[in-house]
Amino acid sequence: MTRQLIYTGVMMLLAVCTQRVAAQQELTLHNAEGKAMKVALRKALPVSADRVRYPGFKQETLILKAGSIRREGAKPLTCDIKLERDVPIKLRDGVTIYADVFRPTDGKPCPAILAWSPYGKEVGGQMLDDVPMRAGVPMNATSGLEKFEGPDPAYWVANGYAIVNVDKRGAYMSEGNLLYWGHEDALDGRDVIEWIASRDWCTGKVGMSGNSWLTVSQWFIAAEKPKHLTAIAPWEGFCDHYRESGTRGGIPMPEFPEMIAETFSSAHGMLEDQPRMIVEKPFMCDYWEDKAARVENIDIPAYVVASYTNSVHTHGTFAGYRRMASKEKWLRVHDTQEWFDYYTPENVEDLRKFFDHYLKGIDNGWEKTPKVRLSVLNPGGKDIVGRPENEFPLARTEYHKLYLSATDSTLNDVLPKNTACNTYVSTSADNQITYRYRMDKPTEITGYMKLHLWVSAPDNDDMDLAVRVEKLSKDSKPLPDMTGNVIAATGMMRVSMRQTDPSKSTEAEPYYPFTTEQKLKPGEIVPVEIEIWPMGLLFDKGEILQLTVGAYQPAKADIPFGSAHITIPKEGYTYMPGQKVEMMTIGGNATECADKNEVVKSPATHNSGRHCIYTGGKYDSYLYVPVIPAKNK
Repeated sequence: MTRQLIYTGVMMLLAVCTQRVAAQQELTLHNAEGKAMKVALRKALPVSADRVRYPGFKQETLILKAGSIRREGAKPLTCDIKLERDVPIKLRDGVTIYADVFRPTDGKPCPAILAWSPYGKEVGGQMLDDVPMRAGVPMNATSGLEKFEGPDPAYWVANGYAIVNVDKRGAYMSEGNLLYWGHEDALDGRDVIEWIASRDWCTGKVGMSGNSWLTVSQWFIAAEKPKHLTAIAPWEGFCDHYRESGTRGGIPMPEFPEMIAETFSSAHGMLEDQPRMIVEKPFMCDYWEDKAARVENIDIPAYVVASYTNSVHTHGTFAGYRRMASKEKWLRVHDTQEWFDYYTPENVEDLRKFFDHYLKGIDNGWEKTPKVRLSVLNPGGKDIVGRPENEFPLARTEYHKLYLSATDSTLNDVLPKNTACNTYVSTSADNQITYRYRMDKPTEITGYMKLHLWVSAPDNDDMDLAVRVEKLSKDSKPLPDMTGNVIAATGMMRVSMRQTDPSKSTEAEPYYPFTTEQKLKPGEIVPVEIEIWPMGLLFDKGEILQLTVGAYQPAKADIPFGSAHITIPKEGYTYMPGQKVEMMTIGGNATECADKNEVVKSPATHNSGRHCIYTGGKYDSYLYVPVIPAKNK
């Protein structure tokens, strides 16, 4: 009897412990309407992990001297900078986070620029040094004081600004659990903006700047309308995590978010397990609605930078620009790479002109800047860069239908009379079909495309499709860019998620609610509308537009974040070139993971057996393309 009681007691204790552990793996968040949402958590790397390259916690105030450097090869400081390290900021719920504040030494109030992300306040788990050739950004292009993907304090302080680099909630030594975007994270950002504006060193004017995560944060935080947020500069970043990154086209894609999640560090909390939410919440729901920024709320001045070639950011950057309510908004579309573009000197100067106008009130003619400065890519030739336009998409766009022909794998101006079918085996190496259209005159295609396609899956009840549109040379050869990549506009679609919302769709842009699935019946042939992300392409006479339709396969995300060794001073933050100071080297590990058991794997695709594409006759499969006529002289 005693043994049984002991056994029962142990089991009850284990049950209680298990419940406690389970409770620690889940967090309750609230959306803008106050609705509670259960969110999965996972472990984050400790701050001691090599991969996260944490330079240490030290609350101190330093004067960084003109001419000193943070790292060997970095740009020397051009002026003295006052640095306050690990400044505590208390949020509305009592949680304390930490920021580094860089500002001028003259004591005069100045405007501030906030950089918001979990990547570290300067050195951190993600740096350009981890990327081959630093994505073309020279070491001496910046001082090394900048947060990854953020503004360089050395430049901005020299021009009369403060830079505030934050470790957001849960990141490194900041308290709490590390959150992704959403209403509650945006409220944290609002708290910090109001804290900055209340400092005696700030004029009360606050801006935000940065790329990628730092851009996504701007969409969300600006939508909460912080009183003192005066202007923003989103430099490529999505605004709807579900539709534009995690579950594009209805296909769960945790690969890139998983790679990023494995680099995060938290000393006090856990990490919102967004890769797991992608897999476990495959339909649009309250959680994913909270991860779509309410950009329509944004009515402050904005300088938005986009490109056609980012597999994560392209659609959302254009969408954010188009949907925001700001009357004073500008769009620049570049033709290079986001990090390279952000740190290119003339672009930094251009951004300063924008901030000088709105944060300092300088009458510098910024308002005369064209509302849209457009690039149009010309693989194999010379790109158009900075063409002035009034809007995007362009009002003069003429949409054309190019009909697919399965008979000869071509695209045609008229619908083929005869019905035909192309078939490929979705799990084979040869799991795609191409269709081509040879230009009979010089042509520009810029804007939004879609593919209207009739399909069936004779051996399965679903299909995961990937499509791309690219340019080939006159002799049918690919035209890679300087990095060796082929420029292509892309679209993806899980056929069972094909339902569109007519009230939100346009002829060129289908909109999917992603709330229900419609599995294929045996032998059923259905039409699908596949959204293709914005693109700008120039074709000469005789060059070829190629459409590829194939089976979607998960992409491999393998940027070696954490791999680079970074050497910095152990004390003093910067040092004079040639000066003998004690240094420390951090980093050198791209594979560390908080818990291998929590790694989220790509789920199996919905591809099995044959995919059939029907064209001609009653099957009006076509590519809808935006042709741009030349401007009237």
